[in-house]
Amino acid sequence: MATLAQPAGPFALGTLSAQDGRPFPGLVVADRVLDLGRALDWGPSGTRAVLERWEETLPVLRSLAAADGPGWRPLADLRVHAPVEPRQVFQSGANYRQHVIDLHVAHRAPGDDRPDAERRAEAAELMDRRAAEDLPYVFIGLPSAITGPYDDVVLPAWAEQPDWELELAAVICRPAHRVPVEEALEHVAGYTIANDLTDRATVFRRDMPQIGTDWLRSKNAPGFTPLGPWIVPAESIAHPDDLQVTLKLNGETMQDESTKDMIFSVARMVSDASQTARLLPGDLVLTGSPSGNGMHWGRLLRDGDVMEGSITGLGVQRNRCVAETSA
Repeated sequence: MATLAQPAGPFALGTLSAQDGRPFPGLVVADRVLDLGRALDWGPSGTRAVLERWEETLPVLRSLAAADGPGWRPLADLRVHAPVEPRQVFQSGANYRQHVIDLHVAHRAPGDDRPDAERRAEAAELMDRRAAEDLPYVFIGLPSAITGPYDDVVLPAWAEQPDWELELAAVICRPAHRVPVEEALEHVAGYTIANDLTDRATVFRRDMPQIGTDWLRSKNAPGFTPLGPWIVPAESIAHPDDLQVTLKLNGETMQDESTKDMIFSVARMVSDASQTARLLPGDLVLTGSPSGNGMHWGRLLRDGDVMEGSITGLGVQRNRCVAETSA
């Protein structure tokens, strides 16, 4: 049974199924769902297909959401899957000002005896300079790491330090290549929630530290990116750069920060990613995670933990952690 978490605006998109049935693209309005594969005359096979024809389909979705025609089903009777299957996942690191400042202060260099206030001011100046002069830190994730918003997350036996990272994700609807910041949000259909799990122990290669980060191993285990529950249209999210990102672990708040603390805006993230890659409909652009991850608290994920992630207007995801069992 699906968790009834109300998104902002009159409707949202999702991918749902009857128990043991085939997933379908769904129009979600309050506590009911319309199968868009049947309701639209061109019969989209999935949510990504809806996004590929977003501009022509959006007015139709508005009309369907406001009507009381046949075909609506109770949301509570359906299973909720990840809302879209992207071809590409663009992830981001070090994009929250307070988070990066905290890291700078926590990692004191040997012999640096300056007071924390001085070091914090130095870090703030560095962040201001970075926002003005530097680029977002963007890297690639795997679609195979995505799982549903209410599915269990398996913690691999090899993952010594599994951690949470709740993030706002932009969902692309129009191909984007080398788009300016001013036009970037025209390529965004809407927004969803992503929890970009990371095994901290494998972020850096111990055998070859000069190479840097190993994102394949540390971030891309199956199920390491819970996604959803919904894609909320951009027209229903007036200020994506001022949404509250909140993650609770077993009911205790661990992350609770506004996206206005981001160093680079959503538009800047989409634009910069497009300067190198060609973004495609259904692709995800994750925008980084605020302070309050497990390394900050000295408390990493373990068997039986329940993560509950919410972002203003986008609903709630809830995932239980399960330790991997030997075959």
